[in-house]
Amino acid sequence: MDIGLKGRKAILAGANAGIGRAVAKVFAAEGCDVALCGRTQVKVDHVVAEVEALGARGFGGAVDVTDAEAFPRWVAQATEQLGGCDIFISFVSVNPGVDTPEGWETVFNGDILPLVRGIQAALPALEKSDAGSIITISSTGALEEFMGPQPYNALKAAIINYSAALAQKYAPQGLRVNCVSPGPVYTDDGPWAYIKENMPEFYESILGQIPSGRMGSGEELGKAISFIASPACRYMTGSNILIDGGITKGVQF
Repeated sequence: MDIGLKGRKAILAGANAGIGRAVAKVFAAEGCDVALCGRTQVKVDHVVAEVEALGARGFGGAVDVTDAEAFPRWVAQATEQLGGCDIFISFVSVNPGVDTPEGWETVFNGDILPLVRGIQAALPALEKSDAGSIITISSTGALEEFMGPQPYNALKAAIINYSAALAQKYAPQGLRVNCVSPGPVYTDDGPWAYIKENMPEFYESILGQIPSGRMGSGEELGKAISFIASPACRYMTGSNILIDGGITKGVQF
């Protein structure tokens, strides 16, 4: 099935590794041009090369997404380089795992504010697109208790609410906003690879909670996100899509 991504333009923040990198490669394979950023130029250049090897146009840059001026400026630059923006996704995230004022500030400044600033910077181009699509990334930790009180889970829940409100506001203009809440996703360059190597008991305990018996792959999540972002899914907006192998036990009404 042709999902209509060929010739489209996607800006992916924080896509130099993990899930973001996997999504960038799926988009490129579908013929979508991709701009991406990350913390280190070497990693960014590597993913740009992977994108271009798949036949798509790539653009990348190292940027501090917590910089209130530099990050929006990069989004504007990416829009100019691509010649527009049809899709914006922020994979930027941080999880200090502590319920302290400093922990809350870290997640707010390193996860929430970059998302908001990135969307605002991309909006002028997205509103001009005939298939504008924003996807935000939450977590299964936002939906039910996971490892006690911590800012990461609470603020990821806020992203679901924010996304739904954006969807209502921009639906009349044809701009869609959806949220994706992944469960444990294993990539060779992602956090679960580190946990498997350095915290094997914790890794196995999480694996044992997944009814599917395994973690998801970056490619699986990339394919799901590419469909949700694409013109093939035009009627979906305001949704939170759970992709977790069944680890979340609550019923989604």
